[in-house]
Amino acid sequence: MPSKSAGIIAYRKGRRLEVLLVHPGGPFWRNKDLGAWSIPKGEYAGEEDAEIAARREFAEELGLELSVPLIALGEVRQRGGKLVTAFAAEFDIDTRSMRSNTFEIEWPPRSGKRQTFPEVDRAEWFALEEAKERINAGQRPLLDRLKRLASGE
Repeated sequence: MPSKSAGIIAYRKGRRLEVLLVHPGGPFWRNKDLGAWSIPKGEYAGEEDAEIAARREFAEELGLELSVPLIALGEVRQRGGKLVTAFAAEFDIDTRSMRSNTFEIEWPPRSGKRQTFPEVDRAEWFALEEAKERINAGQRPLLDRLKRLASGE
C-alpha cells in the first residue's frame, strides 16, 4: 500500500494568484531547486483524517496553526507512488516568521556523527506559473485545480 501525505496550499490573490511553497531542508536538498519545492505536507496513517493531518503538518513545517476553513482539492499520485491529499486556504503569512520542526540524521553518511536539520529550510510565495516550475512534478495538477478554484470556474 502506498504511503499517504496530506497538505495545504496557501494562496493569496492580489495583482496575480500566488501560492506558498516550501523547500525541504537537509543536505540532500541543499543544491536542488526546480522540482524540489512542495506544498507543506506530511505523511499520515490510514485511519487519521486527512484534513487534521494537513493542519498538523502545516503547523510543524511553518510554525503556524491554521484556523481558516479548508477547501478540498483532491488527491494526486507522485512518481514514487505516494498519494497526496491536498486542501486550499486563502490567507497571507510573512514567510520570514516560518519556524520548522527538525530531524536528525547521520551526516556525512557513515561518519558516525548525527546532525540536526530543519524539515523545511525556507518558504516562499510564487506566482502560479513559477510555482509550476519549482514544485514536485507530481503535485502540479494541484496547482491547476487551485487556479480553477480561485478563478471561480
